[in-house]
Amino acid sequence: MNHLRSHFSVWGSVVDVDIASGSVSAADLDMAMQSVKEFCLGVDQDFSTYSDTSWVTRLRTQQVEITDCPESVQEVWNLSLQAKHLSDGAFDPWAVPGGFDPSGLVKGWAADICAELLVGAGAEHVQVNAAGDLALRGGFFDASDGVVKPWKIGVVNPENRTEVVKVYEITDGAIATSGTYERGAHIHDPLNGLIAIGAKSATATGSLGWLCDALATAVMVGGQESAKWFGQPELVDYRVFAVNRHEESSWEI
Repeated sequence: MNHLRSHFSVWGSVVDVDIASGSVSAADLDMAMQSVKEFCLGVDQDFSTYSDTSWVTRLRTQQVEITDCPESVQEVWNLSLQAKHLSDGAFDPWAVPGGFDPSGLVKGWAADICAELLVGAGAEHVQVNAAGDLALRGGFFDASDGVVKPWKIGVVNPENRTEVVKVYEITDGAIATSGTYERGAHIHDPLNGLIAIGAKSATATGSLGWLCDALATAVMVGGQESAKWFGQPELVDYRVFAVNRHEESSWEI
């Protein structure tokens, strides 16, 4: 079993990739890892709100229309529309200063694409952690006993990062957490422009990384009112765990 792990800086954060394969060489895994790094750099170039030349910045400054943008940007735009609809507008990349900012969805979207690139290159066990948005494939190969096990992903207490409050076991799927862990209180309520007070942290799991990412962001806004979204048929396979903002409690679906 060939194993490779790499972490690299991009998007103002760190992407951590862990892959293993019993069918392709270490050189092939290394080549696949390089393709993932190149892809992530390209995502940053296209979607960064800090770059004057990115497609998103040009959209925000009305230099281009969405129909002028590459297919990837149009795809993220359309996925953002879907997420806005499914969350009753709690996730709304257009209701921010400066206009369209898909930062609350694009990392999960990119993590899924990275995972598929790696699987396509022959990696059988894949974990892509894009700054807290994870895409997982094939489970974790435990070299100590030669057994494939689910990836174990811990959710930490936003008030005490040494305390794990919940552990998920996922073989194939995605998980995303939003909160004040890295960037402080940075999520705003699109209805009033104020800091979101619905939850202190929110974790969403399901099959699609972009939707987990958007749902975690939206639950930060909607709080316990968000529970009603998960009755929609599009979200039947999605779950949420949230730590309440003003009390030592949590809820989950």
